[in-house]
Amino acid sequence: MNIQNLFALRAGASDRVISAALVGAGEFGASFVSQGRRAPQIETRVICDLDLGRARKAALAGGLTDAEIRDCRSAAEAKAALDAGLVALIDDAANLEGLAVDVVIEATGDPEGAAATALAAIEAGRHLVMVTKEAECIIGPILAHRARQKGVVHTPVDGDQPSLLIGLIGWARMLGLPVVAAGKSSESDFVWDPETDTVTAWDEAVPAEGFAEIFGKAGYDPRALLEARARLPFPRTTVPDLCEMGIVCNHTGLSPDIAEMHAPIARTIELPTLFRPAAEGGLLGGTGRVDMFNCLRRRDEISFAGGVYVIAEVPDLATGKLFAGKGIPTSPDGRYVLIHNPVHLLGAEAPMSALSAALLGQSTGGAEVVPHIDLHARASRDLEPGETLEMGYRHVIGGLDPLLQPARPLGDGEPVPYYLTAGRRVLRRVPKGQILTCADIAIDEDTVLVRLRREQDEFFGTGAL
Repeated sequence: MNIQNLFALRAGASDRVISAALVGAGEFGASFVSQGRRAPQIETRVICDLDLGRARKAALAGGLTDAEIRDCRSAAEAKAALDAGLVALIDDAANLEGLAVDVVIEATGDPEGAAATALAAIEAGRHLVMVTKEAECIIGPILAHRARQKGVVHTPVDGDQPSLLIGLIGWARMLGLPVVAAGKSSESDFVWDPETDTVTAWDEAVPAEGFAEIFGKAGYDPRALLEARARLPFPRTTVPDLCEMGIVCNHTGLSPDIAEMHAPIARTIELPTLFRPAAEGGLLGGTGRVDMFNCLRRRDEISFAGGVYVIAEVPDLATGKLFAGKGIPTSPDGRYVLIHNPVHLLGAEAPMSALSAALLGQSTGGAEVVPHIDLHARASRDLEPGETLEMGYRHVIGGLDPLLQPARPLGDGEPVPYYLTAGRRVLRRVPKGQILTCADIAIDEDTVLVRLRREQDEFFGTGAL
């Protein structure tokens, strides 16, 4: 499909240049600034970060010069900078108020800050591109509803896996290809090197003598190798993986097969065999599931790290045989086929979501966003009263394991969403293996995140869907 033709159909869309404000100038945000300089129909007018030095660094790395940017400490200074044709660098998202900006790209990774910025953007009549999945997985449905009420668009972001996977699912559904499973790979490939007898993942190489038998030879059954592969000393899932798949569920209506996800260590060619119903020799309890895998490959094979996939049922076995003859991975019986996008381009793809929202009035996510699934938390060790749960590297909260479960309303006896625990104090002892409830932590009712979640629970009747 020619994307440019879709934009050309909307009157005025092919000539209009939209203005964007980026909130959060980290890795993702910095790549957005750089690509935004090259996308002809978008201009980044504001870069916001708590660290103005980082905002400046992102601006300069993206091709702006010192003469084109200005540090601004207030909304008035930011407005003056925009009026002068400069890019405003601000350290407080509240200073976006009153600025002439069409779309806000929220990329801080901070759940509470993202909730506040998102709500303010929608209330100000701006389109919202939500990069911060830690907030989206808790309040995405109510943000989408509020945006519709205001006549603006709330959208996940191309360049990150949820939006790209939702798009791939929609493509398959439009063609009438039943989606059996959909998901992503982990952010690190598992690379086998037969010359050194090692497997490398997450920048660490471990000995793997005799791994050729586990890698798989002609005619092998991958299911028989999964247990042996699982002995590799690497994590098979991370919190962001489950968070992203929960978002996909809420945008598509798909469901996790198991709360932890199967997450096999698997070669790309094995996916149609593994991600099919167990009754037919796969791993799944049914169809319409989300899951993930860890891409096992040799050094000379293409990476899948961070890519997305759909396993679809073919219309007939003859078509499946045709696909297999073209080199497309299929299940042994030819019934299921792999459709995939093995890359995600971070902020370089993000302009597409911003342009879709502002020029087409469309999200790159689902047409209806409903709270089907929550990311919950289970104690990975004994939690003691008085300790504070802190969000650390890769947005993992120490002492907690993530789970994907049916969404439930906030309540004393109900599971607490994973990222609502960030920065919160433990109120009572929680033994290892127990799922945290709202009564286990000191929830702050005054936060924007909690207020919006309670509004979402009430509006959607969370738990009754």
